[in-house]
Amino acid sequence: MDANWIPFHPSPKKPDFILPDGAVDAHCHVFGPAAEFPFAPERKYTPCDAGKDQLFALRDHLGFSRNVIVQATCHGRDNSALVDALKASNDMARGIATVGPDITETELADMHNAGVRGVRFNFVRRLVDDTPKEVFLRIADKIKQFGWHIVVYFEADDLLDLTPFLRQLPTTIVVDHMGRPDVTKGTDHPDFQRFVNLMADNENIWSKVTCPERLTVAGPPYADVIPYAAHIVNRFPDRVLWGTDWPHPNMKSHMPDDGQLVDYIPKIAPEQDKQQKLLIDNPMRLYWA
Repeated sequence: MDANWIPFHPSPKKPDFILPDGAVDAHCHVFGPAAEFPFAPERKYTPCDAGKDQLFALRDHLGFSRNVIVQATCHGRDNSALVDALKASNDMARGIATVGPDITETELADMHNAGVRGVRFNFVRRLVDDTPKEVFLRIADKIKQFGWHIVVYFEADDLLDLTPFLRQLPTTIVVDHMGRPDVTKGTDHPDFQRFVNLMADNENIWSKVTCPERLTVAGPPYADVIPYAAHIVNRFPDRVLWGTDWPHPNMKSHMPDDGQLVDYIPKIAPEQDKQQKLLIDNPMRLYWA
C-alpha cells in the first residue's frame, strides 16, 4: 500500500446505537485482496487489502444485515472483487459497478444476476481521469433497461457545471456524500442550497448522507456536519441512504471508528420513522425490490 495510507480501524467499538433489524450499510467498498484481485494499473492510489471477509465481519459487529458495495477506483473497470463479494453474500449484498461505454448487454446481465444494481460516475479529478459526458450518457442508455440507477461523486464546486448533465440522465441518481459541501459555510449558504434545490426540483435525485469524517473540519464526533445531513434527511426522508464508507479510502486526517460512525446516525435522524426509512425502507426499495 502507499506509504502514507491509513489502514482501516483495527478494532471499532460496538455502537451504543442499536441498529434496527434489517439495517443496510449502503456505501462501502472492498479492496482486493490484491493477490487474488490485483489493483488496476491506472489507479491513483494503492490501498491496504480489505476484502469481503473483513467487510462481512464488520457488518455483523456493527449490527447491519446487508451491504451495498461500491466499486473502488483502485480496481478501475475490473469488477471481479465486487462480483465475488456479492456472490459470497448469500443475497445480503448489492453492488455498484464501474463500466466503460463498450460494456455489452451480456456482461451487464451477468453482473445483474450477481447483484449489481447500478453504476458509478466519478468526477473527482484527484481520483480518476476526465471522461467526456457523452461517454457517460452512452453508459446510462445501456443500463436503464436493467432498472439500474447511477451514483455520482463530485466536489461541491462542480455542481453548477454538472447540473445540466445530471438532468439528462434517464435513471434514478444517487449523489455521494451530499455533494461534499463545505461545512464551514452554513446550511443557508447558496452553495449548499444549490444542492437542496437540485433535489427539490428533481424527484429522481437521492443523496447519501454519508462521510462526516471526510467533510468535517472539527473532527470526531463530527458535530459540524450534523446540520447538513439532518437538513437533507428532514427535507427528503424518502430519498436518503446511509453507509459507513468502510474501509475509508484516502483518508488523510484520521481513520474513523466505524462504531462511532454508527452512533452518528441518531444525531442526523433522531426519529424512529426517519431511521426506518434511512436504514431499511429506502435501500431495500432501491436495491432489493
